[in-house]
Amino acid sequence: MTQRMIEITSPNFLPETELPETINSPALFGNSNPLALEIGCGIGDFMVQLARQNPGTNFLAIDIYNKGCHKTCQRIDQAGLDNVRVLRMEARYLLVKHFEKQSLAAVYINCPDPWPKKRHRRRRLVGQEFLELVRYFLVPGGDLYFSTDFVDYAEQVAEALPCVAGFHNCLEAPLVHDLPGYPLSKYMHRFLQLGQPIHFIHYRRQTDFTCPELPPEVTRGFRVRWSQAENE
Repeated sequence: MTQRMIEITSPNFLPETELPETINSPALFGNSNPLALEIGCGIGDFMVQLARQNPGTNFLAIDIYNKGCHKTCQRIDQAGLDNVRVLRMEARYLLVKHFEKQSLAAVYINCPDPWPKKRHRRRRLVGQEFLELVRYFLVPGGDLYFSTDFVDYAEQVAEALPCVAGFHNCLEAPLVHDLPGYPLSKYMHRFLQLGQPIHFIHYRRQTDFTCPELPPEVTRGFRVRWSQAENE
């Protein structure tokens, strides 16, 4: 279904045309608090909970959908939060074009598009190459959180992470169904009520790991061109 683009006027929304060349806490928030990134913020309920729990951390919440960014901004504005900014941009392009090495305290990826058909699984965002990209931008000791309601996606990520040097598992198993203290979105609650478990993964970048530079083919990034309407 094609929908008209919604104009987002929230002071917490970052228009792409006004992005600083280098994204960091001083540029976005005027302070030096740690900066974390949520990839795929949906309608913002997870981010509101997380930002409330961590007032000393700054958060950048991104999504590729205009409607999701609009709803996330509404929730942030209503909650009166001053430690969140929202941006409509694709994650890979954002990282390689606007972030410096070792600049993120944490990355959160919750229930990304699972591309459930076998022939489409190569389109999934989180694989070994993307995990290596995230590792490059995490500070030593920085956290990576991944969750999904699709067991085969969870298993795919759980199998890929041990192959990515410089990470260690913070959990007692490759994946778990409960992560105490971790906010649950409305999407997660809906699936739990249906008896479908959420699979959680939590890895941390090792403090003694020297991260290699990104290869040229990665630093070109990935680009999504927006139009005046979008499909949702």
